Amino acid sequence: MPTIGISMIAHNEERQIANALQSSMFADDIVVVNCESTDKTAELAKTFARVRLFERPNNKNLNVNKSYGFDQLTTDYIFYLDPDEIITPELAAEIRQAISSDKYVAWKLPRRNIFFGRWLAHGSQYPDLQLRLFKRGCASFANQHVHEMLQVNGETGQLQNAFEHHPYPEIADYLRKMIFYTGFQAEFWNNSGISTGFFNTLRYMFFRPYFRFMRRYLLKQGFRDGWQGFVAAAGDAFQTIFSYGRFLEMRNRKP
Repeated sequence: MPTIGISMIAHNEERQIANALQSSMFADDIVVVNCESTDKTAELAKTFARVRLFERPNNKNLNVNKSYGFDQLTTDYIFYLDPDEIITPELAAEIRQAISSDKYVAWKLPRRNIFFGRWLAHGSQYPDLQLRLFKRGCASFANQHVHEMLQVNGETGQLQNAFEHHPYPEIADYLRKMIFYTGFQAEFWNNSGISTGFFNTLRYMFFRPYFRFMRRYLLKQGFRDGWQGFVAAAGDAFQTIFSYGRFLEMRNRKP
């Protein structure tokens, strides 16, 4: 029987990590990389006897520590799980079945994004396919950008059951994470040397946010998800504006 390991990184996730770890108990090994948490994240992880806890600096590029977590596992297969995500019993059973078939080296699976207590079924928020399950040694991150996808060496399949994602229990959580992601994107643009000229400013401050909102909220029917759908679509558009604004701020800052 092939073995499966769960890898997770966490920074100040005391509110949700217990649910994520509880849903991972079907796995043969569980690794949690604690990234300088100042709350009870590490203490909660230690209450699960099967969890192996590691300490690492809180790198802004989250994929660096994700890669570190992968390296600590010796199981045949690896599933990466965020501390605000939950694997359902149905998905756990399908994962076991998939790795036993040995048909693919990696699998994508749908994710249910739950914003402010509501599952967003529209607005490009579902099925939100994620590549999370892979054969050890057959997938890796380039570790260049926080939103990059795993690079797979081999054929990829797809699972049917979804896992749950609870990134924003409250709007305050949304704003807090937006500050992090816009700061990372601004630094990425700054280090990449992109131009601050007229056309890029128009692109990132107007055209891209406008069309992203129209696509998510109208074309993809985000309006069907109530006020939560509107906030999600508007927030996605404003995140691009704020990222570019912070990039301009960096460029204009005196040494």
